[in-house]
Amino acid sequence: MATFTLRVNGARKTVQVEPETPLLYVLRNDLLLNGPKFGCGMAQCGACSVLIGGKEARSCVTPVSAAVNAPITTIEGLGTLEKLHPLQRAFIDEQACQCGFCGNGMVIAAKALLDRNASPTGQEIRQALSGHLCRCASHNRIVRAVQRAAREMRS
Repeated sequence: MATFTLRVNGARKTVQVEPETPLLYVLRNDLLLNGPKFGCGMAQCGACSVLIGGKEARSCVTPVSAAVNAPITTIEGLGTLEKLHPLQRAFIDEQACQCGFCGNGMVIAAKALLDRNASPTGQEIRQALSGHLCRCASHNRIVRAVQRAAREMRS
């Protein structure tokens, strides 16, 4: 066991875990952040995505020891119930998530995209989200939600 201090959603959190413990387990089990989901456990579905240092990362295969020196943002850290992030609001308004399995990863990937490209084309959005699996085929709604959030964030 080792002690790690993480910067998660703007707050310092200290945990005692093995260095190779997946960040996803720490977020969900120790810090009680349930936005990132366990999907495949092999970094192929995107359900566990978080931002580490502003870049999208698959927390199911990222050891906690690799996430110590950069800020970690989960979907819970994007907005609050009182003031949702424009992406969160757009996903609700466009009814982009049916089952909720992919929602976390899609929003996180879209956030990383919009942080580097404020006006992405539909093709750029689809490319940025291509590594995320959506079981209920909400792809068109998801693209519309990202476009809607992009417009709102620019205005």
